[in-house]
Amino acid sequence: MQNDNIYEILIQNILFLDIETVPEIPSYHELDDATKYLWDKKAERIRNSEDEDQQELYHKAGIFAEFGKIVCISCGIVTPEYKIRIKSFASDNEKELLENFKALLNSSYTDKDKLLCAHNGKEFDFPYIARRMLVNGIMLPEILQIAGKKPWEIRHLDTLELWKFGDYKNYTSLALLTKIFNIPTPKDDISGADVHKVYWEEKNLNRIVEYCQKDVVAIIQLFLKYRVEPLVDQSNITFA
Repeated sequence: MQNDNIYEILIQNILFLDIETVPEIPSYHELDDATKYLWDKKAERIRNSEDEDQQELYHKAGIFAEFGKIVCISCGIVTPEYKIRIKSFASDNEKELLENFKALLNSSYTDKDKLLCAHNGKEFDFPYIARRMLVNGIMLPEILQIAGKKPWEIRHLDTLELWKFGDYKNYTSLALLTKIFNIPTPKDDISGADVHKVYWEEKNLNRIVEYCQKDVVAIIQLFLKYRVEPLVDQSNITFA
């Protein structure tokens, strides 16, 4: 990244984003034998107590790109007029969703001064998107190609990493940061833990999109707080 000083980056050059993911197969019982075996091995490594079994842990499968899929990518920009514009890519067809998102990146985010930003993006959103693109046979857009690049050449920002200031011991949630920075957020009727149920049982993708979009707005407002700049007024936020 040519300029790692967040105070000097032109904010209109940043694409803020968040993703929502679910298990690729609705339930543990519907896995084929080979995948069930592989999930059981994964579950052994992630369970926190003897009481948790592979079936009970399956609701967490969506956080792993090998067992999950993306159902929504919400993106946001801040315009030169200091307005937030939000657009979402959401579909039951993950390949179609990813191809549409890639088209956006290839059309508007190829220049070296263009950046991506997400909360915990370097550990989750960016690698998850890249992995699922490869699983779906999609060539990675240049901004997601990090192999062989030097750290300063990778055009990714992460609001979690920025908050750590080099301290890698703890995870700080977006919800906690919006609270301590007094960033107004609408009351959500779902949380990340509910996405699996809302998608596979309620089949309500629109509800997930609304939740994802709110997170993108929160990430943008948090980034502005990091720069000690005023928040964007709610009246200046629009959703495509």
